[in-house]
Amino acid sequence: MSLKSTNHKSGLPHQGNKIFIADGGLETTFIFLKNIDLPEFAAFDLLNSDSGINGLRDYYQDYIDIALHNKLGLILDTPTWRASTGWGNKLGYMPADIREYNLSSVSLMKNIRDRNVTEDSPMIINGAIGPQDDGYNPTQLLSADEAEQYHSHQVEALADAGVDMISAVTMTYAEEAIGITRAAQSLGVPVAISFTVETDGRLPNGMSLKDAIETVDSVTQSAPVYYMINCAHPSHFTHVLKNDAHWTDRIVGLRANASCMSHAELDEAVELDDGNPVEFGQSYAELNQLLRNLRVFGGCCGTDHRHISEVCKSVVPQDHRRTAA
Repeated sequence: MSLKSTNHKSGLPHQGNKIFIADGGLETTFIFLKNIDLPEFAAFDLLNSDSGINGLRDYYQDYIDIALHNKLGLILDTPTWRASTGWGNKLGYMPADIREYNLSSVSLMKNIRDRNVTEDSPMIINGAIGPQDDGYNPTQLLSADEAEQYHSHQVEALADAGVDMISAVTMTYAEEAIGITRAAQSLGVPVAISFTVETDGRLPNGMSLKDAIETVDSVTQSAPVYYMINCAHPSHFTHVLKNDAHWTDRIVGLRANASCMSHAELDEAVELDDGNPVEFGQSYAELNQLLRNLRVFGGCCGTDHRHISEVCKSVVPQDHRRTAA
């Protein structure tokens, strides 16, 4: 059944009990598994060729098939993690070019959604926004006002293109998350914030995950629709979630790394560490028990459709899998 006329904003993950999956590590999949160079990890550059666009379609189809088979929702992230003005400038693009890449990315995802969406598998167009600086070890820290000004251009482009929501992914400190939240707020776009952590479960600047979430909520009057954790192995952060505190209820999504290596080790790696997909899925089962509001299950660096398939085996109830088969 087609849902092309449905208002997708009425069914975001935090608004119900539907389980959603997301894709894995888009950039690492293309670089290490498809042997396609992505300068500065900029996946939006794939939109420059028919082969790149078809490659993106094929990439997302793996996750669409998993969602349809299991009757799960799907978060369709735009390939725009690097599609902000600063990163665009490093690649030789003008701000007007970057705006067009954001618009084109949303258009592509809408086309993919409309070809595949069903009543049992709603699909949400999520505008992905990455950090202004390095996602592991930023050298320039913005104030909340500076972050709002910097990211407002991309937020506006994604909003104009008609995304259902925006996610700020791989956030390394609270001020940048606050700035993006404010930019989305000003345009009335739902926004989720996803922090990354080091092997000790703390943000790269040393702030605890608890303090980061509570700081953003305090400053923005709890404006983010939910929070996520991404770009860290489950072994890096599971221990900080074992206190059944109120702040953990704000975590609705996970997009973990396949590798248990630290960010510094991953930066030096020349080969892909895809970990163990079965163990990856099993680790999500434990996290699903710890986080009462967990609804979104995806991957980050080193993960692919194999990891998400194993996650489904671990977190989707047996009776649901039987009816979906």
